Amino acid sequence: MTFSQFLGLLRSLVIYYQPHRTLAWKKFYRELVGPGQIAFDVGAHVGSRSRILRSLGAKVIAIEPQEQFAKFLSHTLPKNVVLIQAAVGPRSEQGELKASSKHPTVSSMKADFVERAASSEGFERVDWDQTEIVQVVTLDQLILEHGKPHYVKIDVEGFELEVLQGLSEPIDLISFEYLPQFKLLSHEVIDKLMELGHYSFNAVVGEKASFIWDSWQDQQSLKSFLETLNDNAKSGDVYARLNRED
Repeated sequence: MTFSQFLGLLRSLVIYYQPHRTLAWKKFYRELVGPGQIAFDVGAHVGSRSRILRSLGAKVIAIEPQEQFAKFLSHTLPKNVVLIQAAVGPRSEQGELKASSKHPTVSSMKADFVERAASSEGFERVDWDQTEIVQVVTLDQLILEHGKPHYVKIDVEGFELEVLQGLSEPIDLISFEYLPQFKLLSHEVIDKLMELGHYSFNAVVGEKASFIWDSWQDQQSLKSFLETLNDNAKSGDVYARLNRED
C-alpha cells in the first residue's frame, strides 16, 4: 500500500466510522432489515454498512473490488460476513477499475463517468491515478450462490445501471447512490428498477440516516425531486421498495 493509498483509507475510516453516525444508521436500518434476512453490500468500501447490517442479525455478503479495501475487510470484518473481492456488473468477466488513491470513495468501473466527473463540480481535486483489473460477477450469480437477498445496497460511482443489468428478478429493497451532477444516470437506474418490478421510492440526503419523505413516492415524484437539485447539492441514496400487493 502506497502512502497515498494509506491516507485514502484513513480518510474513509474517519468519514464512515463516526460513533454518532453508526448509531443513527443502525436505528435507520432496524426498520428495513431484520434478523436472518440476506443483505448484499455492493461496493462495501470500508465495511461500515456491512457491520451495521450484521449487528442487526442480517446475513451479509460484502462485495468490494479494490484490493486495498478487500484486504482491509478480510482482516477486520466479522468472520460471519462473507467477503467477495469483485465488482458487480452485467456479466461475468474481467473489468477495469479507475481508482483514486487519495479519494478512493469515487473509484469507478464506468470509464465515461470518470471522464465526465473529472470536469464536474465537486470532483475538481480528484485524480484517478490508478487502474486495477478486477473480476466482475453478476447479482444473479451471487443469488445462485448465496440466496436471494431482502436488501441490496449499491454504491458504485456511476456503475449502478450496469449492476442492475445483471439482475433478472425484483428484490424487496434496493438502494443506490444518486449524484446531483449525474441526474440522467439516476433516471436510467429508476427506469431499470421499474422494469424489474413495481417499486416505490424514498431518499436519504448525505449521511443523515433518515428519509426525506414520510411516505414512499412514485417514480415521477422521485425524478422531479432529483431535477430540483443543483450540481453542488449533496449526494445521497435512493431507496426502492417493492410493492408486494401488485
